[in-house]
Amino acid sequence: MKDKAKGPAENPESSRPESPLPPALPSRYSRPYRVLVADDHPVVRRGLRAMLESQRGIEVCGEASDGLAAVDLVKKGKPDLLLLDLTMPEMNGLEVTTAVRECSPETEVLILSMHFSEELAREVLRCGALGYMLKSDADAELLEAIDRVRRHQPFFTSKLASAMAQNFMDGTPEAGVDEKGKPASPLTDREVQVVQLLAEGKSNKEVAGTLGVSTRTVESHRNHVMHKMNFGSFSELIRFAVRSSLVAP
Repeated sequence: MKDKAKGPAENPESSRPESPLPPALPSRYSRPYRVLVADDHPVVRRGLRAMLESQRGIEVCGEASDGLAAVDLVKKGKPDLLLLDLTMPEMNGLEVTTAVRECSPETEVLILSMHFSEELAREVLRCGALGYMLKSDADAELLEAIDRVRRHQPFFTSKLASAMAQNFMDGTPEAGVDEKGKPASPLTDREVQVVQLLAEGKSNKEVAGTLGVSTRTVESHRNHVMHKMNFGSFSELIRFAVRSSLVAP
């Protein structure tokens, strides 16, 4: 009798069929995005928690009702994001943001505020937050804001973005002007456009499509800006764009 080679049924480890698709993930990321909610109003905290927990891939890992508690919970839990009310007892949002950047640099901060203020938005950025949102816009923009911050991109509420963009175009004092009264920037008009679109989170390809140029041209403009401003990273470019009012705050 001829010996036959063992078939697949007799060697399950080697014969298990490979799946044509990768295993399913709970979201576009490999683990839940952990968010700490800090607001001194219980109703607001409950509303934010409900909105966030309805989203796949987001986990609310705690709540804080004052600034000191928020800093303490960040130290202990190291969340991915602190969703922080600007006006808090014990420590205000700016003080909390500064403390969080020192004790947990990996934790991003997104500020919620009732105040429509360009100067506050700039101060938030200086303290290390990555976003500033009006509470009145939270229903429409919060999830987009979190997605942007999750990708380490700045986000500022659309109403404030429009106001600051207009200030830059008008050359108002907030935007910064040179001795001739024009908006102060060492960049060409096209370079400013490229920086604005990149800082809004668009890819090189998306910027090229918006401006009607090639992707290579966008890359060239980006490299020129980085060289002119002596930037070592794209995040430095983003911070410059916001500080100079090329994009929102």
